Amino acid sequence: MSYYQRHVFVCTNRREDNIACCNNGVADDGRAYLKDRIKDLGENGPGRVRVSSSGCLGRCAQGPVLVVYPEGTWYTWVDNEDLDDIIEQHLLSGTPVQRLLIDE
Repeated sequence: MSYYQRHVFVCTNRREDNIACCNNGVADDGRAYLKDRIKDLGENGPGRVRVSSSGCLGRCAQGPVLVVYPEGTWYTWVDNEDLDDIIEQHLLSGTPVQRLLIDE
């Protein structure tokens, strides 16, 4: 078994000159929200879920983006309700949230 059941990487890259990027106002807040919710649910730590910041994941036009490993599932989101769906359906239950998936 891997050290974490699931590891979430949230792109928090910031580009200069208003070039499209994941952190145009929401990625840092989204990562913080995910971390706090996972901790509040008691699902953080070894054998559970880890939420980490990431540099550019190369999908700027589809941002904000996050990827869940070990599955390699890519998501975009708009608000905390979308993140709650990712937490409840995928991170805790193992079922990808179809409406938020980014095509591979």
